[in-house]
Amino acid sequence: MKQTNYHLFDFMDFDPLLEKDEALWKAYAPSKIEERDGDIIVTIPYQKQLHQEDMAPDTSAPQQSFDLIVRAYEPNIVRLFTTMSGDAMMETDDMLQFSPDVTRVPLHYVCGDVIANDGKKMATIDLSASPIDHWSDLLPPPQSAPFITFYPDGDERKGIALSDDHFSPPRYDALPLGFVSCDSIATNKTERATISFKCEPDECFVGTGERFRKTDLSGQTFQLKNQDGQGVNNRRCYKNIPFYMSSRMYGCFYHTSDYCKLSLADHSTRSVQFMCDRATLDVFLIGGQSPEEILRGYRMLTGFPAMPPLWSFGIWMSRMTYFSADEVNEICDRLRNEHYPCDVIHLDTGWFRTDWLCEWKFNPERFPDPKEFIKGLADKGFKVSLWQLPYVAKGAEQLEEAKKNKFIAPLLKEQASEGSNFSALDYAGTIDFTYDKAVDWYKNALLKPLLDMGVKCIKTDFGENIHMDAVYHGMTPERLNNIYALLYQKAAYEITKEVTSDGIVWARAAWAGCQRYPLHWGGDSESSWAGMAGSLKGGLHFGLSGFAFWSHDVPGFHSTPDFMNSVLDENVYVRWTQFGVFSSHMRYHGTCKREPWHYPNIAPIVKKWWKLRYKLLPYIIEQAEECTKTGWPMIRALLMHHPYDKQVWHIDDEYYFGSEFLVAPVMNATPQSDQQSENAVGVRDIYLPEGLWVNFFTGERLNGGRWYYDVEVPLDQMPVFVRPGAHIKIYPDDVESTDDMDLTKAISIEITKDYKGI
Repeated sequence: MKQTNYHLFDFMDFDPLLEKDEALWKAYAPSKIEERDGDIIVTIPYQKQLHQEDMAPDTSAPQQSFDLIVRAYEPNIVRLFTTMSGDAMMETDDMLQFSPDVTRVPLHYVCGDVIANDGKKMATIDLSASPIDHWSDLLPPPQSAPFITFYPDGDERKGIALSDDHFSPPRYDALPLGFVSCDSIATNKTERATISFKCEPDECFVGTGERFRKTDLSGQTFQLKNQDGQGVNNRRCYKNIPFYMSSRMYGCFYHTSDYCKLSLADHSTRSVQFMCDRATLDVFLIGGQSPEEILRGYRMLTGFPAMPPLWSFGIWMSRMTYFSADEVNEICDRLRNEHYPCDVIHLDTGWFRTDWLCEWKFNPERFPDPKEFIKGLADKGFKVSLWQLPYVAKGAEQLEEAKKNKFIAPLLKEQASEGSNFSALDYAGTIDFTYDKAVDWYKNALLKPLLDMGVKCIKTDFGENIHMDAVYHGMTPERLNNIYALLYQKAAYEITKEVTSDGIVWARAAWAGCQRYPLHWGGDSESSWAGMAGSLKGGLHFGLSGFAFWSHDVPGFHSTPDFMNSVLDENVYVRWTQFGVFSSHMRYHGTCKREPWHYPNIAPIVKKWWKLRYKLLPYIIEQAEECTKTGWPMIRALLMHHPYDKQVWHIDDEYYFGSEFLVAPVMNATPQSDQQSENAVGVRDIYLPEGLWVNFFTGERLNGGRWYYDVEVPLDQMPVFVRPGAHIKIYPDDVESTDDMDLTKAISIEITKDYKGI
């Protein structure tokens, strides 16, 4: 559809030719307000609009009324619920997992104000008439509207008001509340509902998932529909999360798995707008005085991240793919012989009989004794991670069993080509995680035998897309598509935790609630400076969407211009390694050689950074444990610590790693054709927030509250800063893997005035 720049068509998805039988209904001022069981029930009449571009009431149609339920919870949460589809208001489901600290707060309605038991004002409902100085009848008077403002943390300076946003009475740019009815009037079928809030001219927005965009998302509209991102530099998104956070210090969680749309001061710079493909709106407004407090509130609704095992914070070695036990053993032996510390070896698509034909069984010729193979690796300090996906391929050994028992959702018609991006193999169907027997089959028949033989982690790849022309046990494919990642990862996480006692998956897709099942990585990034920059942008927004743990493929997943075969840029390899060291988790992966010895010019630099990673593990573990109990992510946008510094809401190439390190990765190299990789110099601007900062590697002291321009950084260095007085836990000895570590031996480095660098 061509863009029209009109709200009705571009945001509300009406047919620009107005040929479809659909009608818009606009919310009017409340007709009744009452207290009921601690909630405030606001009855909202909706008036049908004429089927035309300009809005005008269709007075031939009687109004319809629907209740808006206003409910409050401690700490600092106001919930708004309304449905035109007859849905129930739930306090527990796949997405919602309330913390014990989330408690209902009875509300009272007193003279236009919604008041909590402790006297805190939670909302104002303005029923007064707007002042008028009548001068002209050229235009009709404005239609009625609900003027309601919410204060989730009781702070009346930052009220969140419904937005009745229009240029003139016929020309609307946002609706406070509205819905769409379809088909004939007789059927009264509803679909699509919208809610909008006012925003300020300088307001910034962050979050919404692993968004590969600048830090401030204002001026953009997003389709919250999971799909294969196919890179980290486009609008497609593996991980959409229906949550945003505002620079006015509130968060907004839209509790739904339906396809939906979010406009952040885009269709109108005066409004934040949300539209759901189902005519139900369930909105949690979360207040707080800091981003961490707001994110903690979001996690209190949807779940806190579990703590991954110690070994997972070590280095993972992989490529797409290793094809035999002999090849894996050769690589692992070389890692040990050359003293590259490493904890995990990942087998990607090549451990089956046929590459990409996922059957959850080792190829008997190339892996003749998988149990002994895994034990041998464990004896050397390596854990094994295995790739798989949630679709059963045509030709797979389990296909007939899966079809017969409806473990995969039955297709309504045979699909011509529904397969991987890299082969002609077709997927016959999607495992139906809405069906308890299919979940049990996946956990116990497919994954448990692998975990029983010693596998430590399952890579829950894909899951962004499902077969849409299929019949699922629990819901329609349109409602399942987004939440499928949550059901899929939950199953894999639970059986892994049950069998190995280590709670972990390695996942690509995500929706609200997936943060409970770490960990997630950033998908198929290009091995380039653009791929590295896009990855970091995605990771920062992901951390601002409730997730604590996030990784990325070092040094990018695919090559360019030849996707599978172009040679890596060695400068990118080193710079991405440095970024990886200061990330939650660190995995090498991609379409060609990833082992450092294939790049002898830079291998010594890489080994130095690997050893640093293991030295930092005591600090990383300490910070990770804190992240599981709070709202902090491991990789943090600067705004998490400096929310009132307006500059940092626009910085997406620096971050905090835990609470102590401020990291400024280098994402370029000077273009000198005769320059050897090991002598390459990168140049970047660095912003240091207010205060005194110390270079972690040199001890140099720098004043903050300013920019440092054109800072030259040799290839073996990266700008990392700490505060004076900080204490950094490190491990004093070199190790081959975390099996060699005793964390009680960790020592603490204090950043004193005499500190000269690590």
